[in-house]
Amino acid sequence: MNKHKRLISLDAFRGFTIAAMILVNYQGNWNYIFQPLRHAKWNGLTPTDLIFPFFIFIVGLSITLAYTKRIEAGASKNSLYRKIVSRSLKIYIVGVLLGLYPDFNFDRIHCTGVLQRISIVFLVSSLLFLNLRWRAQLVIAAILLIGYWLAMVLIKTPGFDRAMLEPGINLAAWVDSKILPGFEWQKRWTAEGIFSTLPAIATGITGMLAGLLILGKLPREHKVIYLFSFGFFALCIGYLWHYNFPINKGLWNSSYVMVTSGLAAMLLSVSMFFVDIKGRTRFTKPGIIFGSNAITIYVLADAIAPLFYDLKFFGYNLNTYFMNIFEGATWSMKIGSLLFALLYVGLCFIPGWILYHKKIFIKL
Repeated sequence: MNKHKRLISLDAFRGFTIAAMILVNYQGNWNYIFQPLRHAKWNGLTPTDLIFPFFIFIVGLSITLAYTKRIEAGASKNSLYRKIVSRSLKIYIVGVLLGLYPDFNFDRIHCTGVLQRISIVFLVSSLLFLNLRWRAQLVIAAILLIGYWLAMVLIKTPGFDRAMLEPGINLAAWVDSKILPGFEWQKRWTAEGIFSTLPAIATGITGMLAGLLILGKLPREHKVIYLFSFGFFALCIGYLWHYNFPINKGLWNSSYVMVTSGLAAMLLSVSMFFVDIKGRTRFTKPGIIFGSNAITIYVLADAIAPLFYDLKFFGYNLNTYFMNIFEGATWSMKIGSLLFALLYVGLCFIPGWILYHKKIFIKL
């Protein structure tokens, strides 16, 4: 078996993750949403809280697969460094611009955000991959997770007599308030802050380590078993850690990293078994199409959103017109909100399908 043969399961996993990001971000009405499509209010985990770390995990895994191939093809590290830095900057700048769009009020500039975090994790993880062996990568991930845990639970939150882990009242929020200019999400804390990006880098490393396992010399069936087992082991560690450091997406804490990386590894292993080994690819095509231009489609979804949520036609936004159809019982409004989100995902699929069939793959 060619170890560099594309994993259809990974391509589909990436695409369905992006589709899920769009689904949860663009509901018809935020007052009527099914609970699994909401983030946990603070501590805890919902299916929505899995989406972003899954994508970060995939970023790490893709780093291993892509750069292993390029190094074996004779690419120099200097040329790879230039491409890594260039791509990281482009993703970061697009993230900042999307935060300013459509008003471009520079008094509310977003130095952090989804794309900004992806760019930082990609940059750091790529440099670690090119310069360190897997054992050193594992040690760094452990240091990041344990160090973040100890800092958050042992260092007294400034202004309080003990370490706090409440929204906007914790060490990560305090660090971000001292470093980040401009607008903070919810006006109290930043969802993708600087300090909580440190454990997010550990999420990227877990993906890189999974990639090394996939590239190994073991039979495919053994890779699936090991990947699932390591994922389950990480999941158990995360839930045990939860009792001292509660699972929390806003803090992107250590237990959250272990649980979400574990689930990502387990889901990928199951997908590899059915798709890559058993050849059951029937339902993978939409994911592959979304995944072939994943970040581009995500940016497009954000760029066209004002047309549906901000721009008024005869006094109403398009999403309001749509939701008026379902006005009545609460359950019907929730269904309407979900249908709007599904239609929005379908709308974003169209340019993705066009790009895919024209073999245009845009990499920021």
